[in-house]
Amino acid sequence: MTKPILVTIEHTPAKTFASAADWPGWSRSGKTEDLALETLAAYAPRYAVIAGAEHRRFQAHPGPEDFEIVERNEGSAGTAYGVPSHPTSLDARPTDVAEADRLAGLVGAAWTFFDRTAAAAPEELRKGPRGGGRNTSKVIGHVMESDRAYAAQMGIKIGEFAPDDRPAIAAMREAMLEILRAARDGKPLAGRRWPSRYAAHRIAWHALDHAWEIEDRTEQRA
Repeated sequence: MTKPILVTIEHTPAKTFASAADWPGWSRSGKTEDLALETLAAYAPRYAVIAGAEHRRFQAHPGPEDFEIVERNEGSAGTAYGVPSHPTSLDARPTDVAEADRLAGLVGAAWTFFDRTAAAAPEELRKGPRGGGRNTSKVIGHVMESDRAYAAQMGIKIGEFAPDDRPAIAAMREAMLEILRAARDGKPLAGRRWPSRYAAHRIAWHALDHAWEIEDRTEQRA
């Protein structure tokens, strides 16, 4: 029998997130819990690319019966804005070295996927419901600056750098991955708010959300 996919729910009246507790970055939103779960399932084939890059066995076509909701939490203004903002009790689970390495590998795969997607995209992105106004270079800059803020949440101080400064980006990411690769007891990193599992989830989610945005907003040409 296939193991159930453990899912947590973060709810507000405006937006609800469904997040796969053991798969960093696989988190989607909808107006209601049912719609969030439907979208989570719809994105499984896209997330399978990330799992496959790490040679992880992954169920790419789950049905509703494959999800097991294990926790529901009230969200906040951040949730309503569009960010899975709150660590869950499952994020407080300890990680041994093997599990920490798995989580860090998936974060690294999410970054690699973002980089490749952004590099292949045109500067001008299609406007529309998925898009807003940012073009590719602005999305890249936003993701890099967000990662710098995420590093700070992990206790890593990173100075400002240009969005195309590959050595600086590589150094920042390696410092973040070094922390994620270590076995942890589930307590927040650096005495702050994010346990290691949540840090992995938030970082991977943000990279993938914007990579998929770029894919969805890229004009298709014959």
